[in-house]
This record gives sequence, C-alpha cells and structure tokens, in this order.
Amino acid sequence: MSTRPEAPPAASVIIPTRNRPEQLTACLECVARIEPPEGGFEAIVVDDGGDLPLDDIVAAVRDRLDVTLVRAPHAGPAAARNAGIHRSRGDVLAFTDDDCCPRPGWLRALMDRLETAPTALVGGRTVNTLAASTCSEASQLIADLVYSHYNAEPERARFLASNNLAARADAFRAAGSFDPAFRTSEDRELCDRWRLGGRPLLFAPEAIVEHEHRLSPLRFGAQHFGYGRGAYRYHRARALRSSGRIRDEMDFYLRLPGLLREALPRVAPRRLPAMAGLLVLWQAANAAGFGWEAASALGGEPADPGGL
Repeated sequence: MSTRPEAPPAASVIIPTRNRPEQLTACLECVARIEPPEGGFEAIVVDDGGDLPLDDIVAAVRDRLDVTLVRAPHAGPAAARNAGIHRSRGDVLAFTDDDCCPRPGWLRALMDRLETAPTALVGGRTVNTLAASTCSEASQLIADLVYSHYNAEPERARFLASNNLAARADAFRAAGSFDPAFRTSEDRELCDRWRLGGRPLLFAPEAIVEHEHRLSPLRFGAQHFGYGRGAYRYHRARALRSSGRIRDEMDFYLRLPGLLREALPRVAPRRLPAMAGLLVLWQAANAAGFGWEAASALGGEPADPGGL
C-alpha cells in the first residue's frame, strides 16, 4: 500500500459521491489511469452523507493512486466539493463525478490551458457512453445544445458543467468555491460569479470525460424538474447581485429550433419519436420545477434546495 507523499501534489481531483459504489469503483479505476502531470496528483473522494461502505473501494486503488476518503454530512454535491477543496493540497483543483470516467489525458489537457490562463475556469467535453439508452442520449443531446450555444466561442465560454472542470486553487478560493445553497445548477451559479469577478471561462474540448448517466424516463423528468428549481435560484441570485436578468438568456430559446435542426439528424430515425417526447418532457419538467420554486419563494416556504 502506498503512503501519502509529504510534498503537495500539482493537482487535486475531487469526486463527490453518494450511495453509488458501482459507479465510484469504475470512476476510480479511470482516475488511476490518468496521465500524471509533473508533480503528480491526488484524488479526494467525498462521501456526501451516504450510508454504504466505501473504504474497500478506495483501498482497492491505493497501490496505484494517492487517494483520500472524506466523509461529510449530506448537503448536496456543491457542499461535498467544498469539503474536498478544504482537504485538497494541489495547486490545481479538478472536478469530476462518480459516474464519469476521465480519459487518460484529461487532467493534463486542463492544466495546459491553465498554464496560459491562470485565472480561468476551464471545462472540457463530456461524452455519453450509454448509447443504448435513449434517455442518456437525450441528456447528452441537451448538454450538447447548451454547450453549442453558450460556448460557441471557446475562449469566451459562458457555462461549464461541474463534472469536467478545473481551476487554480488560489483562483477558486478567491471566487468563493461552490455555493452550498444550490443542490442543482451550482455550476451555473459558479460560472456567473466567476465571470462577474472579471475572470474568464475557457472551453477545452480536448479534455474529455466519459459519462455513464443511467436514466429512466422518470429519473430524466425528475432531473430536469430539479434543474428547473435550480434555475429559479440561479436567476434570483443573479438579480440580487445585478449580474444579469432572466431575459438576457432568452436567446437560447430563440436559437433552440435551429440548434435542434442541426442536432436531430444525428439521431437514429427509429429513436426520433422517443427523443422528441423526451425533449418535450425536458422543457415541461424544467418549467414545472422553475414554477414550483418560484411559488415556494413567493409563499415564504423554506423550499428544499435539493430538487429531486
């Protein structure tokens, strides 16, 4: 078994997890195969209040990976990532999720971008590995639509997802880390706050993470209901700090028909009816979640920030 080195590593890879031991096992196998930068890297697994044992999963890769298991009270992925940041020692902080598999060159690709833009928040490209699942393909399609719109200029990106993200530790802490009040859309809130502070966002498509996002139609709808709730909180936070208005982002919906015309021809014809239904569900669930959160705020109810 390896011992924890005294010298701090060049980077820390932070992975929040909760009650998904199978996915975490696969994720850590991938992280153990990451090409190490000069100075090496550590992995920090943050158990977000789960009730399943993870010690053996972490111990299984310790001969190949400098890895630490941190246990935190259940407070959502944003708070879990912050707990990982608190325990990190690297000059660069990189984030992925327990259902993701970073490709070997992922960390180096992110760090290469930070060499030339040390104050940037850098995010890479995520690809779906569950091609047989229409729900997972729909989720990837939606992510691609969002990136096509918000990151059309990679050097002036506007949104980066938290499952493929990196920044220098000093810049991240100066920006204030993740807002733990957000259980969803914490990455949208962070990106807005990062840009408000005058720091750039960079999209690095060469930094690739494979995503095994297991979804049923029910879970797909619940996910986007939660995203709708997070969207309301995001726009409320922007209004309070005067960093933007909700109508400033309506151009995404104005462009959406054109983006769909470009994307849908890549979908297998036999899947088009199901895909169309899921896209309708996406918008309906998102609107319902937004309305639910807005009604809770207007009614003075202390709405659970976690979504579903």
